[in-house]
Order: sequence, then structure tokens, then C-alpha cells
Amino acid sequence: MTIKIGDKLPDFEFTTMTTDGAQKLSTEKIFAGRKVVLFAVPGAFTPTCSMNHLPGFVKNADALRKKGVDAVVCVAVNDVHVMNAWGKHSNCDGKVTMLADGNGDFARKLGLEVDLAGAGMGKRSRRYSMIVDDGVVKSLNVEDKPGVNVSGAETVLEQL
Repeated sequence: MTIKIGDKLPDFEFTTMTTDGAQKLSTEKIFAGRKVVLFAVPGAFTPTCSMNHLPGFVKNADALRKKGVDAVVCVAVNDVHVMNAWGKHSNCDGKVTMLADGNGDFARKLGLEVDLAGAGMGKRSRRYSMIVDDGVVKSLNVEDKPGVNVSGAETVLEQL
């Protein structure tokens, strides 16, 4: 079953890199009492994710915050070290929090897992974005074809 508007996000612990090293970060800590833009990509450093999806959220982080967003978070089925390196490479510091879903468990819990074994990438997350208010999904934009067509920062800005 795929998550839908009105659903509460499932309990989960992501891993993120901090100045003290890798740390667990729960959905409760990220989303409780906050308006958060969450977007997911199939893989860090992949072309569409690196050239089209993530840059839009980095560029529009301030505009999103001006519309009442408390945080912008990016999740991918990659380990915390890869997510940290990608965040640094993409100038995410202070703009987008990078969250590792290393085994794809969060993607699976949402019903948004995709099998990209044909491309040599294994099981990953589908590309999507959502606005989450106090842990509840208020908007959900899942891509149904390759590219960033409905899940980009511009779409989220229009939905706020």
C-alpha cells in the first residue's frame, strides 16, 4: 500500500551526518510540530538527481522557508557517508538536510520502493516530494515517468 495524502508518516530512524559523526534521526524528531518538505531521489550523485532535483531545493530553500517551511530534507537509498558527501558537493549545508535510508526500509514502508536492478542500482526509492505537517502528508507528488516532472521545488512552492 502506498502512502497517501492524510496519512501519518511511519516511525523510522534515518541516519544523518553531524559534526559529531553519524547520528540516528527519527521521524518524530524531524516532523513533530513542524512543516517539512521531504523529497526522495533514486540515488545520490546520479545525473537527474544531481543536476535537476536536488539543485532546485537548494536554490529554493529560502523561498520555501518564507512560505512557512521549517526544514527541507532529502532522502535516498544510500549510506550516510554518500549522502554526506553529496550534500557537501551540492552546497546543501543549512539548506537541505541529507537523510540516509541505507537499506530502503523507509521507501518500502511508504510503498514507494522501485526495483532498478535493470540499471544496476538494485532496490531504490521512487522520485517524489511531499509537504508534511506535524507528521501528516499534506501533498504528495510521485513521478510516474523519468525526470523531474511533478516533484520539483517549483511544484512544492506552488502547493504551499
